[in-house]
Order: sequence, then structure tokens, then C-alpha cells
Amino acid sequence: MKTELIIAVKSTGNIFEVSNSTTTVSYSTERTGSPGKLTFTVIKAGELSFTEGDVVRFSVDGTLVFYGWVFTKSKDRWGVIEVTCYDRIRYLKANASYAFYNQTAAQIIAQIAADLQLDTSALADTGYAIPSLIETDQSCLDIMQGVLEQTLLNTGTIYVLYDDGNGLALQAAGDMVSNVVIGDKSLLTDYTYKTDIDEQTYNSVKLVRPNEETGRADVVVAEDSATIGQWGLLQLYQQVDGDLNTAQMTAQAQATLAFYNRRLRTLKVQSLGVVGLRAGQMIRMKVDGLGDINLDQYVLLEKVTHTWENDVHTMEFETLEI
Repeated sequence: MKTELIIAVKSTGNIFEVSNSTTTVSYSTERTGSPGKLTFTVIKAGELSFTEGDVVRFSVDGTLVFYGWVFTKSKDRWGVIEVTCYDRIRYLKANASYAFYNQTAAQIIAQIAADLQLDTSALADTGYAIPSLIETDQSCLDIMQGVLEQTLLNTGTIYVLYDDGNGLALQAAGDMVSNVVIGDKSLLTDYTYKTDIDEQTYNSVKLVRPNEETGRADVVVAEDSATIGQWGLLQLYQQVDGDLNTAQMTAQAQATLAFYNRRLRTLKVQSLGVVGLRAGQMIRMKVDGLGDINLDQYVLLEKVTHTWENDVHTMEFETLEI
């Protein structure tokens, strides 16, 4: 295994290859809500000098793993520097206000990226135009994630926003399937399996739409009496855009209920590392005797953390809704 960790200094043009001076490198991604993050420790030696905003590129055996920028650095008395870097997703934390009408997720992402001077890569056409989206003083990342949630509820397809090293990319999770198999006899070293209805589980969905003509709210409810009897009433309340008609509200309520009306299964895995795996991809898991199921299926990676230390590559990841 050959790693390459390069720091490119903007102000001087100097390029430092520091892989031989690093003790630990960690790279983490999440499917939603967070930028790709690279952390490493490097020993201050020779002419090594860099600052916030300088470019960092990390590759393993010739495969690009991370491309981003230095955001924080700290040094102890022994000259050990701890560095944290993020990819382009970090710049989407900026707040903004937008009004979009009949725009797809790809069109909205492209517009916001252009406004923030961020490069884009391939943006998949979801085939669904959001009728109306008005956001005021919200983070651009939250706006984009809200767009992808609406797209999911109306198409049934999970789309993943990520930085592929060349720019912001959008791809269906079903098109990000890895040929890797992880399980009892392949790469897995440990796991924790959890089931719950405490978070992200709803068996009643109430959508409310303001009605200026009547001065009262229009309400649509979708619920499942069977799981209400078993779990009690777990209600999700949402106010929707006034432009949605009753049929659209009903369809959205039913789609939302279908998505959230389940016991949430979480699997946290420790394994040997596989270069290139990131949150948003799908891999095949084969684990017998989890408890209520024997797992042999493709799962969606929610969080992935890679660690390179002493020439050993390990990995931890989390998957939901098995």
C-alpha cells in the first residue's frame, strides 16, 4: 500500500509530500449534512510551512481519496501538527435566501454552486421538478438536503450529494453500488446491531397547508393503525407550501408515511479498509444471526471513516434501514 499526502501552498507555489512524516490519516464522509473530512498529524521538519486555505490531496495506490483545503491546524511543543481539512461541501454552510419554481435538484444545486463559485461535476437529472421552494436565511447545505428529501418522497429514489474531487456531484445511490462484499467471512472484524422506534420512525403523518381564503389550515393525514396499536402514535407534523393541491398533499403524506413507518435498524461495522468506499454508496453485507434477521443484501452506507496508521488501513461504517 502506497499513500501520497500532498500539501500545495497557494502563496508560494511550494508542494510538500508529507506521507513519510505522518503517523495517522483519517478520512470520513456522511451521506447527508456534513462535508468530507480529512485529518492527519505531521511532524514539523525542514522547510515545511503551510496555512489555512492551502490545498491538500490524499491518494492511496494512485487512487484519489480526498481533495480539499486546510481549515484548522495546531502544533504542540514537540513540533507535531494536527491538521483538519474539508472538501467543497464545507463551503455550503454559507447562509442564503432563494426562491425556485419548477426546478429539479440538479438545477437548484448548479445555481447555488455557481453563486458560491464552486465547481460542479456530474449532476444527475432526477426527472422531478419541485413546484415551489422558498428558503430564507438558510444554509445552502440545508437547502440542498431539503431538495433531495422532497425528491426522495416524490420519486422513491435516494440521491447523494458529494464532492468527487473535481466538483459537487449528484448521483442516485442505486448507481453507486460497489462490488465489495463485507461479512463474517470477508473483511469484517466487529459489529453492533441496533433496532429502535425512537428516532426517525413515524406512523402518522399530518401535513398542513395555509388557506388564505378560509383563514384556516387545510389538513391531510396518513397513518397506519396496525403500528399505532403496537408502538403508540408517533406523529410527524409538517407545514407544506400553499401551492400544493390536496391530491399532491395526499400523495406526499402517503409517500412520507411509507418511508418512515418502520422500525429503524442500525448496523455499525468495523472492518479492514477498502479504498474508495464512501457514504452514499451501496455494498453487499452478509452477516448471520444479527438477531431478528440474517443479513444478506445490499445496504446504504450512511457514515464511513477510514484510518491509515502504521501501514494498516481499517474502516468503520454505519448503515441504516436494513
